[in-house]
Amino acid sequence: MDPMSFSIEPAKELLSAQTHIWNHIYSYISPMALKCAIQLGIPDAIQKHGKPMTLKELAISLSLHPNKALSLGRLMRLLVHSKFFSNQILSSSEEAYDLTVNSQLLLKDHPLTLAPFALMVLDPIFVESSHKFSCWFQNEDDNPFHTAHRKSIWAYISCVPDFNKLFNDAMASDTQFVVSLLMSNDEFRGLLVGIKSLVDVGGGNGTMAKAIAKLFPELTCVVFDLPHVVQGLTWYDKNPIYVEGDMFEAIPPAQVVLLKILLDLQMMNITAGGKERTEEEWRKLFISAGLNDYKISRNLGSRSVIEVYPF
Repeated sequence: MDPMSFSIEPAKELLSAQTHIWNHIYSYISPMALKCAIQLGIPDAIQKHGKPMTLKELAISLSLHPNKALSLGRLMRLLVHSKFFSNQILSSSEEAYDLTVNSQLLLKDHPLTLAPFALMVLDPIFVESSHKFSCWFQNEDDNPFHTAHRKSIWAYISCVPDFNKLFNDAMASDTQFVVSLLMSNDEFRGLLVGIKSLVDVGGGNGTMAKAIAKLFPELTCVVFDLPHVVQGLTWYDKNPIYVEGDMFEAIPPAQVVLLKILLDLQMMNITAGGKERTEEEWRKLFISAGLNDYKISRNLGSRSVIEVYPF
């Protein structure tokens, strides 16, 4: 095809298409810039400074190589564009950077910090599996993570202590964020009134169960997870109780079963057949499982609370 044969209008469409493709091709730069900011401790440095910081102040605070100050400005420009930081011009005509509500959630000492979750999702071990999507579609592996690492994520976690810690810290971070919203929600708290037993399936280190047990001391909570996750974990008053096992084999009996899940492509990436579902798909699943009714509360941003009731 002769590239000169396009008329003016199609050429505009092609340029728009090229821009669209470039935006997706280079979209990985934004999360990697965010990861860099977390690892360098940029949000924490600004928080500690107590006011907007100039590039020079930030570079000194972060102990950067002297030759990298200008490059730091390029990084900050992208992070300002991504709304992780704000910028302003000081009376000295210098540009200074401040936190936004987004970067406040990346402070290491923030009670609801999401920094561990971001670092886990952006870790090379996790990212590598996404490079194997095309291979996975053509082989018999359970998921792309297995294609990349020749193990399931659970087997990998159990034999790589550093990644195990990274994963558990990420899950605890995400759970702490969710539980803080749920525990302040009267509707959710009302669901637990009068309940005597609850099992948190895949409960990790017990962040969710601890919060529930603290709010409802008469409620016996069980944290149920794989052996390498709960091994050695205890809680000062034995509530929650930690039980090891496999949810696909059996779940400890309780009045309430609690389960928190991930995003759809992430489920495809690390599980064997796991997926997110539409409401209609959930309804069919509940009916086929012999459950009586359900209710969906859409009050957690991108997440929802699904209540399912037996006969």
